[in-house]
Order: sequence, then structure tokens, then C-alpha cells
Amino acid sequence: MASPSHRRRPRRKGRGALVPAVAVATAGLLVSLAVALTPGGGSDTGRATATSATGVDADARPGVPPTATGRTPEAKPSTASPAPKASATTTAAEPSRGSTPAATPRPAPGGAPPAGRIRPGATYSGVATHYDAGDGDGACLYGPSPDRMTAAMNTADYGTSRACGAYVLVRAAGGASVTVRITNECPSPCAPGQLDLSREAFAELAGLSAGQIPVTWSLLSPGTSDTVSIRYKTGSSSHWCGIQAIGHRNPLARLEVGTGSGWRPLTRTEYNYFLSPDGTGCGGALRLTDIYGEQLTVDGIAVRPNAVQPTRVQFARH
Repeated sequence: MASPSHRRRPRRKGRGALVPAVAVATAGLLVSLAVALTPGGGSDTGRATATSATGVDADARPGVPPTATGRTPEAKPSTASPAPKASATTTAAEPSRGSTPAATPRPAPGGAPPAGRIRPGATYSGVATHYDAGDGDGACLYGPSPDRMTAAMNTADYGTSRACGAYVLVRAAGGASVTVRITNECPSPCAPGQLDLSREAFAELAGLSAGQIPVTWSLLSPGTSDTVSIRYKTGSSSHWCGIQAIGHRNPLARLEVGTGSGWRPLTRTEYNYFLSPDGTGCGGALRLTDIYGEQLTVDGIAVRPNAVQPTRVQFARH
């Protein structure tokens, strides 16, 4: 009979091995059921734990920030009201229909508007001749000039009256110079670059017997205490009008009238009036633009034919 200490108990041993196996199998079954019941077939808790532990998002692509993958990081709850999102289409406000543009002087869109062939800062070469300018009136229809330092501009540079009112510094080869105001047009045979000066102005450069001398000339923006004046042409009314600006320091590039929806530019004539053939803007607000792009707004100029009406505005000196 064998010693009890050497007896083997297969049944007890088998039961001991079976219980852990059953327990493991049962746990595995429960885990499988939990996984199967989780939306998307995975465990969000497990994924979040893995990300937190490693610091790497399993969905992130190498070299691409997590926000570029289309996922949005979680934000902490806030009791404050969310700020409205800015729209790219609202960065520039559109003017409301029927509104009147601001009257603040500002550069015109696209830079300074052209004023014919004459440009600020440019020097032109030509010849100077002289003529009897009388009282200084001419094609610009300004009327008599307060002084006789005037000139007629050749047709090419006259540019459909764009040169009217321009102050020009004329220099002779010997160094003498004179400043004149353009009040007239010099037709052919005056050549481009040529100035036909009043006799008084020519005498500042050379003797009248010289007849013709080579000169250079350029625009000038003089100092003045005067302001711009407005004059309506004879025959103007609320149905048709011609408008002229007088006494502007710099050449005038554009004249516009106010309408219910903005500003309307008027057509310039060779006799230095801007016409409104259907009466639009006659007697209303005006906007003047010089060749430097500065804009001045004039309000409340009544239609008074052939009357010079002063304003309180003037272009800046350059």
C-alpha cells in the first residue's frame, strides 16, 4: 500500500486547471461582447487612453499637424456666449443703395486721373511766341484776367480744355523765367510743346523783337488764398446746364454731379464747360477732381446762369 504522501489526486488537479480556464474564457467572452456593443466596433476610452499615454494620435499622418487631418480638438466648456464667426465676404462693406459717397478728400481710384498730355513733374520743351492777349480772356472762357501773365496752349497739349487754368513755369535758355496761367488755345501752326505767351509775359524772357525763343516749361502748383468758384453757363436750367470751375490751383481732371445712387461724370467741352444735357445734377452737389487725384465736394450751388459763385474749398499745393 502506497504511502499517502505519494498519492495523486487527478480529479482535484483537473478541477483546479479547469476553473482558471473557464474564468479566462468567461472574461474573454464578456470583453468580446463589450467590444461588439461599442459604436464603431472600437473602444473610445481605449483610444483616448492610448493617445494620452503616448502623445501621438493614431489617425495623424506623419509630418501633418493633427488639425490638418480634419479632426477638431476638444474645447473646454465655457459659459460665455460664442463670438460670431467672421465671413470672408464681409471684410469690405458694400455701400448701401441710394447712399451718397463720402465727401472726404481722397485719392481717386487707380491713382491720379489723366489731364491730357500734361503731367505733374514732367518738363516739356518747345518754343515760346507772343500775341496780343487783350484782357486775358480766351478759349477757356474765364473772362478778363486780373493780370496779363497768361498764355495760349498749343492744341495738342490743350487737350479739349484740360490745360485750362493750369499754372505753367516757363524758362528761357538764358535763365529768365515767368509763371503764366493758361487761358487760351493756340491752334495750328502752333506745334506740340509750344506756348503763345501774352506780350507782357514774353517780355519777361526776351525782347519782343525776338519773336520766338526756345523754352522749357512745367506745371506749377502755386500758393493762393483764393478758393474755387463755380459758374453755370448762360441758358442753364434744371433741364440742361453747363458747369465751369474757376480759380482752381491745379488743373481740373474731372467734374461730377451727385445723383441718387452716386456720382456721375460730365462731358468736358473745348470751351471749358462740363455739360449735363438732361439736367442731371444741375443745382445739386458737385465733386471736383484735380490731376493729383484730390477730390473736393461742393454743396448747394444754385443754378444762376453766368454768375460766379465762390466756394470754401481749394486743392492742396504740390
